[in-house]
Amino acid sequence: MDSGKAIVLIGPRQVGKTTLLKSILEGQEYLFLDCDDPKTRTLLTESNTQEIRTILKNHKIVFVDEAQRVKGIGLTLKIITDQFKDVQLFTSGSSSFDLRNEVSEPLTGRKWEYNLYPISWEEYEGHHGFLFSEQQLENRLLYGFYPDVLNNPDDEVSVLRHLVSSYLYKDILSYSNIKKPEVLDKLVQALALQIGSEVNYSELAQVVNVDKNTISKYIDILQKAFIVFRLGSFSRNIRNEIKFNKKIYFYDNGIRNIVIGNFDPLDLRTDKGALWENFLISERIKQIEYKQSLARTYFWRTKQQQEVDFVEEEGGKISGYEFKWSNRKRTKLPKTFVETYGAASKVITRDNFREFVIMK
Repeated sequence: MDSGKAIVLIGPRQVGKTTLLKSILEGQEYLFLDCDDPKTRTLLTESNTQEIRTILKNHKIVFVDEAQRVKGIGLTLKIITDQFKDVQLFTSGSSSFDLRNEVSEPLTGRKWEYNLYPISWEEYEGHHGFLFSEQQLENRLLYGFYPDVLNNPDDEVSVLRHLVSSYLYKDILSYSNIKKPEVLDKLVQALALQIGSEVNYSELAQVVNVDKNTISKYIDILQKAFIVFRLGSFSRNIRNEIKFNKKIYFYDNGIRNIVIGNFDPLDLRTDKGALWENFLISERIKQIEYKQSLARTYFWRTKQQQEVDFVEEEGGKISGYEFKWSNRKRTKLPKTFVETYGAASKVITRDNFREFVIMK
């Protein structure tokens, strides 16, 4: 704050962006502009300096919520930042479709930008304590970490169903000009059924019955909506390494499970390894963002099917991780990977997962 730059908070709906910013501003006088309100949207659309002066009056702190709903919001925010130097501007957006595109160029060098995800394990454990959190681990693999899900422990499935139908898909369809929502639905289901596996766009195109370019476009849209994220393959030296493939994960296990309609207990599931992997990697992504780490993330595989679930590269140091829900048999990372890259290696199980999902 008070750096002369706008503070931009981006993330999916219902993860607590408005709640977080209001808690930061608690006790201070500020102007709250809710762009879900049609009148507010009209006021902020293509406003000139004089019109903005009238809106701001004498407020020194301004919070523009759901800013992506305003056409041309980037220029409006630029005017506030440039022309009203004594105003601290906060803005939030539920998707990166329009907001990131709108503000990137106008606010170049004029903003601090942050992502907010569903609640992290670190926050969850910090709130509930170690023992309760450990007891809830399997529920978190099933129902995820959206605040509304955590606040309604007996009604998780209904909350998740409402989240997907009313918020996540709604945002995608509102901002992405998707002509065939049923194709999007099929694609999300196909991706949900192959988390932890390498994704082949040509195969997905056949499953969903569209062309490969449409698959690529829709996956990009799902990323911008904070539903899924991609993990690329790590390759440096070995000729038979897989170089261009990708894996796709969900930011939240609960969203993934509602998409396939499966909340069976872990003991009855054939995909518990995939759920464990998705949970660990999504939590690590949150930590990298929140701790402002410079780590880059990958998976590794050779054509001979040697594989490392998760690879992290930071400051020239390479670390490989293998994920196992149970630690019954001794697991090691492939010797080829460890020796070629001088990599540190670690197997992450239920016994030691906290050191992976809470970065120091």
